[in-house]
Amino acid sequence: MSEGHHDLITIPAPEGFVPHQVAHHFDSVEKEFQSCKLGFWLFLATEILLFGGLFAAYIYYHDLYPESFVEGGKLLNWQLGALNTVLLLASSWTMALGVRSAMLSEKSKMQGYLFVTFLCAGGFMVVKYIEYSGKIAHGLLPGYFFGLEPGSVYAEALGHLPYPNLFFSLYWTMTGIHGFHVLVGMILIAWLMVGGAKNRFHAGYYMPVEIVGLYWHLVDLIWIFLFPLLYLVP
Repeated sequence: MSEGHHDLITIPAPEGFVPHQVAHHFDSVEKEFQSCKLGFWLFLATEILLFGGLFAAYIYYHDLYPESFVEGGKLLNWQLGALNTVLLLASSWTMALGVRSAMLSEKSKMQGYLFVTFLCAGGFMVVKYIEYSGKIAHGLLPGYFFGLEPGSVYAEALGHLPYPNLFFSLYWTMTGIHGFHVLVGMILIAWLMVGGAKNRFHAGYYMPVEIVGLYWHLVDLIWIFLFPLLYLVP
């Protein structure tokens, strides 16, 4: 064996599953798992900083123009927001069950729970599309693109207020970035289902499922803050 290299480590797998080979630059299974999890927690910390900045901007401008934010919030459909909240909470539960199933080498259950999680995420995006379509139709767009049709109900509600576009600029930015994260999560869940179909995840190796689960729980948690902030509190 040459200097600086070591024999590859293979994690045993239950019958019918594929053994996992530890990356060559790790000396043990524990180091691989700990390094991946630490790296992912650092990534999640940057995500919290990103949304934390957006929340701070919302609070700052809300304090400057409270009436504009109150009236802008009234134009959002809280029922659609509540429906999306239910979908994401359900998806968080099924994702947790999917991780547990992977830890127990229950392939069929894991695939089923991941599929339901994927469907809930898809439902979230469909509802968001419906909501966005309504905003676009009425000119409730961010920044420069904001424009109200004279004489409309929306013009009567917002036309006399200072900077009504600020609320919708933050609404589109915050929900748009969050929606992008949902799409990324759907891609990752689909990747897990492909790997699960190939019997890659089992009691000996379920790290990717657990890490994607952590990501998905963060996406859900951020929405738990976005929903009341945008739809209920303004």
